Amino acid sequence: MLITALVGSLLAANSFSYYGLIVLSQIGIGLCAASAAAINQIIDQKADANMQRTLNRPLPTQTVTNTEAIVFAATLGIVGFGTLYIFVNPITAYLTFASLIGYAFIYTVFLKRATPQNIVIGGLAGAAPPLLGWTAITGSIDAFPLLLVLIIFVWTPPHFWALAIHRKDDYAGEGIPMLPVTHGIKFTKLQILLYSILLLIVSILPYVVMLSGLIYLMFALLSGLIFVVLSFRFYIAKNESLAMPIFSYSIYYIFIIFIGFLLDKYFYI
Repeated sequence: MLITALVGSLLAANSFSYYGLIVLSQIGIGLCAASAAAINQIIDQKADANMQRTLNRPLPTQTVTNTEAIVFAATLGIVGFGTLYIFVNPITAYLTFASLIGYAFIYTVFLKRATPQNIVIGGLAGAAPPLLGWTAITGSIDAFPLLLVLIIFVWTPPHFWALAIHRKDDYAGEGIPMLPVTHGIKFTKLQILLYSILLLIVSILPYVVMLSGLIYLMFALLSGLIFVVLSFRFYIAKNESLAMPIFSYSIYYIFIIFIGFLLDKYFYI
């Protein structure tokens, strides 16, 4: 999240004189993101205690009490929002707060257990960081950062569904309607493949609308084609052994593509 927010800021900045503002925005966004993550763990602590991936978190192991966790989450959120509002600008503070509410409450409390499309709808909150980084510098919402948001929004489902396949039994045991639980692994594999194709298409839009150049296009095409090939191999495979490799690659993918944006800005072709 912080890397994509940082890239959003660097793309918006026309000089290195903004470094102070960038540092403050990173602190504020990071604190609010940490607050959202802590709230998520407070709300989901019972489910976390029964899932292999999360049973060693501080609340299930009682390393931290509920009161301590609530105070911790509230302090992070208040300090983060205050940092953005006072030292950056109000629009970034409000957008960041909206993302916190979207993930910590709307997704965790309602969407997560309401629909197998939970991660698709809730993914908008997690897609906001590049927009937040951009508004921290410009104070305005523009087309370029919205394209960055769109890329992360489309990237989120195949990224998370690969993990959901790997942890399908955990989610099924807790009655959380993740797509592999409600529609099966084969259907989820197909969705990962289709979303990876859509991601490849969406990722070249910045070049199509002339908001980026050839350097970015090469990064987008190469990393996107690798994602599609991996997803296709996963779809036709007889087992789920590629789930975690795809999950791991998806993390590298989003890093690579945003590095491509930066290199394109500074070495435009």
